[in-house]
Amino acid sequence: MRVFVSSETSPAEKRVALIPEAVKRLVGLGLEIVVESGAGTSSYYLDDEYVAAGARLSTNRTDELSSADIVLRVGKPAMEEAAIQKKGSWSIGFLDPFNESELIGQFAQSGVTAVSMEMIPRTTLAQKMDGLSSQANLAGYYAVIKAAERLNRILPMMMTPAGTISPARVFVIGVGVAGLQAIATAKRLGARVDAFDTRPVVEEQVKSLGAKFVKIDLGEMGQTDQGYAKELTDEQKELQKAGMAKVCAQSDIVITTAKLFGRKAPSLVDDKMLAGMKHGSVVVDLAVESGGNVAGSKLDEEIVTENGVRILGIGKLECGVAAHASQMYSANIYNFIEHFWDSEEKTLKRDLSDELLKGCVITQDGAVVHERFAK
Repeated sequence: MRVFVSSETSPAEKRVALIPEAVKRLVGLGLEIVVESGAGTSSYYLDDEYVAAGARLSTNRTDELSSADIVLRVGKPAMEEAAIQKKGSWSIGFLDPFNESELIGQFAQSGVTAVSMEMIPRTTLAQKMDGLSSQANLAGYYAVIKAAERLNRILPMMMTPAGTISPARVFVIGVGVAGLQAIATAKRLGARVDAFDTRPVVEEQVKSLGAKFVKIDLGEMGQTDQGYAKELTDEQKELQKAGMAKVCAQSDIVITTAKLFGRKAPSLVDDKMLAGMKHGSVVVDLAVESGGNVAGSKLDEEIVTENGVRILGIGKLECGVAAHASQMYSANIYNFIEHFWDSEEKTLKRDLSDELLKGCVITQDGAVVHERFAK
């Protein structure tokens, strides 16, 4: 089978779907790898490294897309590119299926087996293929780095001849993969960290990282079978905001990570809460691409409120560390292919009775086959 690794078309996208190390391993499985020239440059993986790993370089994107058996991407393709993929081929990447019904329809029409990396089930078996988690981990780290850069003070406590500097206070809202990494990073940098999540089950994880878990009584709460927080009622949202406002007011950095999969992000930090924060404090909204958790946050802009609070709405935070983001995503892709590789037939298995494939394959054999999108 021929695999084509395409360059990303979005100017903001610095990652590449496959790094040279993974190319070498896939060649070892018996696959032919073609890499679009320059595909890895933005993440510091050079063409010569791909050639040394066993790949062939190409500058003819259209021909490669139309002839490849597997097309690997990070972001979703343009409609015209989905249209020219050959029947029976695979497309693997972040497809944003909840917002791309036309693209899904085009993949079905083209007869492509389209795999959405967002839809990889959150199971023990699929952990090594979970692209959302691997990228969220890095986004949580980089959110703290960006906040520290914009904060006009240091994070750790320092005892000096000129006096003692108190540690900065960081408040992390949402303790998923990104939130946990944000907590760990802020603690490593010496900050005092508070964290809140609607799921009481994460309290022990927060404490294990040396942070304080903020308790707000919201009544009955829980999480979905995929590990995501359940959506709050209007009454619970108001209770949550009242409790968080007190912590925000004394924090130097607030990082929000709450996303509702496939839906608009919940509003967590409103104008009133921002007005109560200290001049010069920094808020990082990790959910800005899906509507934002913070009032007034804008994609890829820094907003300064009337009272001097800086709101950072950075899209694709993981692209700030594109080399490692590509390394981790590439490992997710390799593990997916290796798991479903039939070494005798030299092809990928397509059996949708497999729970993992059933969860992430959106289209196959000319139809939308995923139950959440078939209607």
